[in-house]
Amino acid sequence: MANTFVEELRWRGMLHTEMPGTEDHLNEAMRSAYVGFDPTADSLHIGNLVPIMLLAHYQRCGHKPVALVGGATGMIGDPSGKSSERNLLNEETLRHNQEAIKNQLAHFLDFESNEKNAAVLVNNYDWMKNFSFLEFIRDVGKHITVNYMMAKDSVKNRISAESTSDGMSFTEFTYQMVQGYDFLHLYKTLDCTLQMGGSDQWGNITTGTELIRRVDQGKGYAITCPLITKSDGSKFGKSEGGNVWLDANRTSPYKFYQYWLNSSDEDSEKYIKIFTFLTESDIKAIITEHTQAPHLRVLQKRLAKEITTMVHSEEEFLNAEKASGILFSKTFNEDIRTLNEKLFLDVFEGVPQAEISKTDLAEGIDMIGALADKTNFLKSNSEARRALKENAVSVNKDKVTADYKITTQDLINDKYVVLNKGKKNTYILKVV
Repeated sequence: MANTFVEELRWRGMLHTEMPGTEDHLNEAMRSAYVGFDPTADSLHIGNLVPIMLLAHYQRCGHKPVALVGGATGMIGDPSGKSSERNLLNEETLRHNQEAIKNQLAHFLDFESNEKNAAVLVNNYDWMKNFSFLEFIRDVGKHITVNYMMAKDSVKNRISAESTSDGMSFTEFTYQMVQGYDFLHLYKTLDCTLQMGGSDQWGNITTGTELIRRVDQGKGYAITCPLITKSDGSKFGKSEGGNVWLDANRTSPYKFYQYWLNSSDEDSEKYIKIFTFLTESDIKAIITEHTQAPHLRVLQKRLAKEITTMVHSEEEFLNAEKASGILFSKTFNEDIRTLNEKLFLDVFEGVPQAEISKTDLAEGIDMIGALADKTNFLKSNSEARRALKENAVSVNKDKVTADYKITTQDLINDKYVVLNKGKKNTYILKVV
């Protein structure tokens, strides 16, 4: 027998808090639930993957997922976990972002199904844009007291923060009311009885359940998932270049794959439960195999494969996997030539580069020039001679001697040559 939704969340470590009665409510019939997504960029990032997976598991358990793009709330800014207000976006930008986000969500949710539990995408701007301020404070605002709103952690933390010299604007203070109204609206129009989100959203979600109770004498439910942390204390979802995005133009599939591949053992064991659809028995088997030979990184490789394939494609995963092993390939010179330029540059990101002219290359560049005289990769010609004498220099991973000349035959993608001094020092020649 398949797990119920809440059982699925429990064993995956994805359940932080549930409102009493939620599990029974979901077990009675198919229910609609929503999660809100911030549309302030035209891509989601891996920090959004947990709520996405909540909706995906929800649909797989037979329920109806509703993805809400916060076009209206995106114009305000959620104060939860923030120390300052965000920039406000115009409607055209928000609509563009909404479409891009729907395309990404379609990798996880079935919007096209003819089944009753087909996923739905909504934008709260559609029902908020014609709401006048006077109507809102008359019809919605009167149902929630200031005392109730002030008691929320997202408000208390922001107001009491010493670092916030500007305080908290009325706009942000009312955010929980607007999000609460979203829940009430979806409750009335889509019979949506559950809102889900990260644990930092509990205050905003329960404002919605309170509005449903007071305005419609109804019952709304809430589930939150834990906020993801990394075992080393660094922030989940961030790399040296900033956010790890789901959009291949912002974070390449290779870098995306590398992010998961470089997870610690402890984090990988947690992530594979949260970010894949693998079964409990499959995951236990993978963890057992990994424990027997941790150096093979079976857990990380499977995690990276599953999530890269899901977010991008199997083809992009295979390319990323090949590129990841290329530096240690015994057939490097042959394999490196199969990568396109973008993937090549991803693999060698951060490696020192020097430009050489086509004219020089046509005549052939001697190794002293390539290592020192024309590039300054090494400090001096004598250091270059010493490295060559010690047989420590290679061109495209093939060892060379002092009398070797680099020509167009050595070019990768008609533009690059990879030089190595020893195992740890890599340099790139770029033809201009």
